[in-house]
Amino acid sequence: MKQRITYVVQNPEEFSPEQLVVNNEGDFGPSFTLKGVHAAKEHRITLSLDELPKELSKVFQQWHELHIRWASPKPYTATPPFTSRVSPGLHVFFTPLDTTPENALCETLRSFVPGDLTNDERPKCSSTNDTSIKLPILSERFSMSASSQYYAYLESLNYFIGRFRESFCRKRMQCYENLRQFSSALYIDIDYDTISRTVVLTAGWPRATGAIEDGWDETITLPSEDATVEIGVLSHEPNSDPEDIQFGGFLTVLGQDERPKATRFQTPTRHYPLLQSSSTATLNPHPLTFTTSFNQPTGLHPTLTLTFPSQHLTPPNPSCKLHTHLTLPSALFIDAYQFSDALFLASKNLKSLRSLAGATDLEAPNWVVQQWGSAALFQLALPPLHHASSNTQGTWNSSIPLHLRYLPASAASHTSVPVPWPVVFWACRAEEGAKQSSNPFDRMHLGYEGLFGPKTRFMHVEPSGASGHIEGAKSDGLVEWIEVPVLDTRWSGWVEGGTVGMVVLAFLGLCWVLFGKTDGRREVEREKKKQ
Repeated sequence: MKQRITYVVQNPEEFSPEQLVVNNEGDFGPSFTLKGVHAAKEHRITLSLDELPKELSKVFQQWHELHIRWASPKPYTATPPFTSRVSPGLHVFFTPLDTTPENALCETLRSFVPGDLTNDERPKCSSTNDTSIKLPILSERFSMSASSQYYAYLESLNYFIGRFRESFCRKRMQCYENLRQFSSALYIDIDYDTISRTVVLTAGWPRATGAIEDGWDETITLPSEDATVEIGVLSHEPNSDPEDIQFGGFLTVLGQDERPKATRFQTPTRHYPLLQSSSTATLNPHPLTFTTSFNQPTGLHPTLTLTFPSQHLTPPNPSCKLHTHLTLPSALFIDAYQFSDALFLASKNLKSLRSLAGATDLEAPNWVVQQWGSAALFQLALPPLHHASSNTQGTWNSSIPLHLRYLPASAASHTSVPVPWPVVFWACRAEEGAKQSSNPFDRMHLGYEGLFGPKTRFMHVEPSGASGHIEGAKSDGLVEWIEVPVLDTRWSGWVEGGTVGMVVLAFLGLCWVLFGKTDGRREVEREKKKQ
């Protein structure tokens, strides 16, 4: 087992090396202690299949590659290089083997995911082919990316971690301790491919857990006598090359080094933060943020609105185009035909619908849709230069019309549908795109990289984490909830009885009209004969 723990200091001017202590003579072996360090943290564990329990090893060996991404709905500010994002919820990107059973994905999900995952009696999963969506790959560079995607909104991993601990940790204390720590992470990645035959577990914390003002106060020890743990305490430094990211700080290998060693290095990066230029060494986040909301009342045709401060909505460089990537549950769908009209796109401040994959049937109710939902990529229009320069307080809205499917009846008049906030980023041209794979911190398999060319850098726009400016909007962090009217089963008997009654009355009325007129005509004919 290999472990790599990286801390990226958020304010280098407040950090001192005295906050780091290495103790090689402790009662429990060597240890590394941090005292009040304000930093983002990433903990990566690499395991071979032989180091996993046999039952868990068999689960991974069913796939050619498997990439799990989970993100919390809690808003946070990303610290480079941990900049890339996915929409809140559970994303599974995978490529099955020829021998992978059709029910492999669904059985695994039902084992580790609670039954009310999608506000239904069970996770929306029938089989690998029917439930997943095929990922469109437009770039040859990503031709080896996973072929399929599964998504479901999952607010917390507590149930998942509890089931995993019961099934596989058993009496392994280190397993218990790692899972306890990971339960507070705001994003978790699990990666496996059949070539390396290794499982990489990565957890991220944008800030210290507990009281924010206290920073990280923790001690790291070796899991076993023959193990090593790589630890880095770094800070992001300004760099003249716009395509590289540079760090300085301290590195140590617990179990080998007696004290942290100073280091400085730079690496190309695929995902880069938006930063505000500064005359000092401090790197300030760019003021451009966005919020997500739905026009109220939503009705059966809700409109998702992305709101930006217009004065900050300028491209980082001329090659950059603003995009948003949506992940929609099956209860919602996009009508692609709407976005083929240039005038319609302009009225919504959109440039184009770049990609749409998944459940796109315009007529099907939700209970007959087998796929988990759909994913869409839009290019957004920007405000005119005179609009951005003259309006210092205004906002710029891009609207995406959606449509609701008919949902199953329930014992309530309405049901809630979660809609995760999309990912918003500038897609920019990179001259050194081929070198980006050398970055040890970059994340791949996020669902949208393959929709761009091989020389693309993604500069992410931070979500603001609040949508309360829209009256009546219901928001839970980075997730919006839509109240959808459904057939209330508590009143369904009255509806059925009323429907039958109306049909009977209509039938009797029709009979009266038909036979009543016939009798009247016969009476008239008789009178004529008498005359």
